[in-house]
Amino acid sequence: MPVLTRLIPSPLVVDIRPGALDDVGCVLADERISHSGRLAVAVSGGSGARLRERIAPTLPGATWYEVGGGTLDDAVRLAGEMKAGHYDAVVGLGGGKIIDCAKFAAARLGLPLVAVPTNLAHDGLCSPVATLDNDAGRGSYGVPNPIAVVIDLDVIREAPARFVRAGIGDAVSNVSAVADWELAHRVKGEKIDGLAAAIARQAGEAVLRHPGGVGDTDFLQVLAEALVLSGIAMSVSGDSRPCSGACHEINHAFDLLYPRRAAAHGEQCGLAAAFAMYLRGAHEESAHMAGVLRRHGLPVLPDEIGFTTEEFVRVVAYAPETRPGRYTILEHLDLKTEQIKDVYADYVKAIGS
Repeated sequence: MPVLTRLIPSPLVVDIRPGALDDVGCVLADERISHSGRLAVAVSGGSGARLRERIAPTLPGATWYEVGGGTLDDAVRLAGEMKAGHYDAVVGLGGGKIIDCAKFAAARLGLPLVAVPTNLAHDGLCSPVATLDNDAGRGSYGVPNPIAVVIDLDVIREAPARFVRAGIGDAVSNVSAVADWELAHRVKGEKIDGLAAAIARQAGEAVLRHPGGVGDTDFLQVLAEALVLSGIAMSVSGDSRPCSGACHEINHAFDLLYPRRAAAHGEQCGLAAAFAMYLRGAHEESAHMAGVLRRHGLPVLPDEIGFTTEEFVRVVAYAPETRPGRYTILEHLDLKTEQIKDVYADYVKAIGS
């Protein structure tokens, strides 16, 4: 009987702990990612630049590149600037935009990427996708997974609390996304990857069930691990399906219809996940999710992020157009405007104020 298995693309190193940033050079050398220390480090002008002063002495062979923003042009420019160097790896040090630019540049140059996030705003820190603004709005570009992820919980604690809270919303939305995937499997026969679904769901449940808050090291550890696992789940499945369902369709609709007013990605995803759970009839689960989001200071109603009921109804109606071919509870119910208004009114009553 042959033994069958599969290779799972995942980081060689995942180092999540207080003080991890101070050891990044040693970790990369010990794991044979960079013996020479020849690293191209992409940083922002904000948190990344401040941290440069702290860790530059531990990376004497590194060349530092400041990234202006999170656009496709920024990423292409970064790759062009790095091209002349003979580097072992690219390090992205900063927020999501910097890491996505570094991901794209590393892929373009054929170099491994080391992700060193300074906040936990969303699950893109370990995903095989770089999300970059372009002339058409925003695009997602396939890239290899980071070869290493280093998350210093002391650095995370110094980030604005809103960014950590946004990560909570993104992680918790996995529960809704996996439910949508299972719905598509039952109704449409879509193939579901059980391992990817299990990883994504347990990552979301771990955050959903943890009693701690954004100031607790134990909770930050669980949240960081959940976001890394979410990225691995997407790598296992080969797309964003285990972490992106109706919750992310609604999020993208906010971004497209109201680009200047949209809230943080994770804030919108968490709110949308609680509503999507209610749509599928999981009313107790929806109320529990909304309660957890509220406990962490996250929005659960659109007016809490500056949108009227009418605007939210428009967002939900438009949401299926953001991911053609993806089947979620929104496509399954195919609600019309008046039906969305009615079910939203019921949702508001169910979760309370």
